[in-house]
Amino acid sequence: MTKIFSLALLPVAAVLLSGCTSAPSPADVNKATADMLKGSFQARGIATLDRLNQDQANAECAAADATGKPLDAKMTQAIEEASMKTVKWPSDGKFIGDWKEGEKIAQSGRGLTWTDTATTENGGNCYNCHQISKEEISFGTLGPSLYNYGKLRGVSDPSSAGGKAIVEYTWGKLWNARAYNACSQMPRVGHMGILNQKQIQDVMALLLDPASPVNK
Repeated sequence: MTKIFSLALLPVAAVLLSGCTSAPSPADVNKATADMLKGSFQARGIATLDRLNQDQANAECAAADATGKPLDAKMTQAIEEASMKTVKWPSDGKFIGDWKEGEKIAQSGRGLTWTDTATTENGGNCYNCHQISKEEISFGTLGPSLYNYGKLRGVSDPSSAGGKAIVEYTWGKLWNARAYNACSQMPRVGHMGILNQKQIQDVMALLLDPASPVNK
């Protein structure tokens, strides 16, 4: 065990030892854990320590997961409403881009590491959690299959009035999934700046363009 890691464990050890006389409170344990994490990580390049800071949605959902109790209806609604307000609709009014570029983005897990720069174009890493096209046989199953995404939802023309609701829902889901599911594990790719507008338009095309292999 390295000296740095040993020192990082000291706050947690102190809390545990205090349990010999009295049980530590959840707040004490949470603080000790946060201190350990901050002491264990070092800022490097674009990977800075602010990534350890939880926003309210992350904190509430993590607490609910730890206790095994779902969020109450009031907090769920508050998170979803706040998340919906963060959704930025396409500035040029276009929801659909190039599905071929969208496939490249879905395949790429590049970005956000200390070896990248602020100008590195991130990938979406979508296949890590979803089946998307039949051509790619290596995919994760944490999220639902997205194969035939547009076809199954009756979107034959994404620019039509009939497809408007699904198109807007899909954009919002990509931008900030917690607008629709307070404790969604899906990355908030728009809200967190992981993908830019053009990239999201291209991923939208991959999912909704009738010409995309996803909908064949």
